[in-house]
Amino acid sequence: MAERVAIIGAGVSGLTCGVVFAEHGYRTAIFAKDVGQQTTSGSAAAVWFPYDAEPLEKVIPWALQTFDALVDLAPESGVSMIELRQFSRASEIQIPNWAISLGGHVIPSGVACHAVAERRREESSEFSGGYAITVPLMDTTIYLDYLANRFVAAGGSITRTVHFEKLDEVDRKLDLVVNCAGSGARELMQDTDLEPHRGQVAIVPKMDKLSCAIVCDDAPLMYAIPRTNDCVFGGTNDVSNDLAADHATTNKIVAGCSRVLRIEKPSVLAERVGLRPFRKSGVRLERDQLPDGRIVIHNYGHGGSGFTLSWGCAREVVDLATL
Repeated sequence: MAERVAIIGAGVSGLTCGVVFAEHGYRTAIFAKDVGQQTTSGSAAAVWFPYDAEPLEKVIPWALQTFDALVDLAPESGVSMIELRQFSRASEIQIPNWAISLGGHVIPSGVACHAVAERRREESSEFSGGYAITVPLMDTTIYLDYLANRFVAAGGSITRTVHFEKLDEVDRKLDLVVNCAGSGARELMQDTDLEPHRGQVAIVPKMDKLSCAIVCDDAPLMYAIPRTNDCVFGGTNDVSNDLAADHATTNKIVAGCSRVLRIEKPSVLAERVGLRPFRKSGVRLERDQLPDGRIVIHNYGHGGSGFTLSWGCAREVVDLATL
């Protein structure tokens, strides 16, 4: 059984795998070009919800395992519970069975968010149906640092500004390699199934009256996610590897969210762009072998569900390591 583990990538998947391995007693090192807030994970709204990832028969069990893990984390981790209101513009929305099992229930289409008190009864033509469910929200400005600190406290190490052309470039003293390279796996593994789904968000000031998350997956994609110190307005989901923020897109995002919430357009504190690592053939979570004989476990292609699948996938990675 492997004793020394190398993890490639320090987004939420790499950090969570690092925590699980280190706390299981493995000597674990993370190698990454960027860490935490500089990764795609740092741009995520990070509300728990299975989105833009396949196949569902695997995604949902991983997501539910992660749900349970997140609920058990202390408040100082940056994880809190929030009511998520999921809407549809196209038709009456169907509540998924997994959401029903977590207490999901139908809500009137005209109620965007009860927290915007003076306007909560106003009807909106934006949506035709919706449901509500209470889920974990990971404030990335806190949670990613929490994972990194927990990993280091368990004996792990993080080496930044590292770029591998091939996985077998990893020091052979590290006898197990875990590939959590996210979008970088397209080049690293020559995996043409992996495509970047570009997500742009606007960070706006905290809204005291907004205490629930509002999401609509129908085009145009729209979400408003309140966090500890600010609020995330989104968003986009385009096949593109362009990491430059587009100001016209930001204006559309802010206008759309403000219209749904029936508020004046807030100021924009920051614009962020991340590339969701969507894999057309589904999340790649499997055991493989490098040319030098070492075992590698791939864990990438989570699309827009990196946070939502993180703990379930990390635990399966450790299980695969012990085969």
